[in-house]
Amino acid sequence: MAPRIALVTTRELAAPDADELLLLPHLPEASLVAWDDPSVDWAAFDVAILRSTWNYHDDVATFLAWARRASSVTRLLNPVATVEWNTDKRYLADLAAAGFPVVPTTFVAPGTEVPDDAVVALDGHLVVKPSVGAGSNGALLFDGDAAGALAHVRALHAQGKVAMLQPYLAEVDTAGETALVYLGGRFSHAARKGAILSREMSFDSGLYAEEEIDPTVPTASEREVGDRLVAALPSLGHPGLAYVRVDLLPTAAGPVVLELELTEPSLFLGLDPDAPSRAAAAFRALL
Repeated sequence: MAPRIALVTTRELAAPDADELLLLPHLPEASLVAWDDPSVDWAAFDVAILRSTWNYHDDVATFLAWARRASSVTRLLNPVATVEWNTDKRYLADLAAAGFPVVPTTFVAPGTEVPDDAVVALDGHLVVKPSVGAGSNGALLFDGDAAGALAHVRALHAQGKVAMLQPYLAEVDTAGETALVYLGGRFSHAARKGAILSREMSFDSGLYAEEEIDPTVPTASEREVGDRLVAALPSLGHPGLAYVRVDLLPTAAGPVVLELELTEPSLFLGLDPDAPSRAAAAFRALL
């Protein structure tokens, strides 16, 4: 069967992602294709589904320019307008404005200083990271180190990046982070991710941090937030998505959104024996 679906990856990934290895046997219509391979004829595919494009943040302008070109000759999923919105975590402000619980965040653009009314003081327990980034690249944890936190903000600014300040939510150290995976608009499965910033991080691949991932059953409150958010995405301007991953952190007041992954998330297909076939069916339905 001639490949009709491009599962979009990058030439920098030395071996196929685990999700892709599980998905391909269920999806003979698909082949792995690198976004940064200039020889690819994207018009040869009916659908191009972003998967392991994990180096996009190194040159997001070039990546978005490619996405616009590809979407002009094939159906890019998730859609380019969604990708443009989702690759900059300032979308969290849009989610908060729409009434969703999100991790309190202060964005500090280059050329500006950390405001006095930032959601967390520089000498508090906080995370400082770029608004454009994959995984935990560029994210650092500080506790009582105002000088270090400010130095990291300035280092991000020197790279032309918007810095984000968020309070470190200590509940993650015991409860972990929950990732809800939706395929074709329907809930599929969930993962529990161990705290990553409170321990030594490993970027063995050069593209992402090694994480501790286990299957989990989300709580009713986690499902309520995730389901409500996925249902609202069309009204927020993001219809027809192939996949959604909602990353939640626990708090005493209930779960809050850490990230809404619509561009290139790991889908943790290995955590559920039926997830690869569900993903294949959802992607096949896009043809």
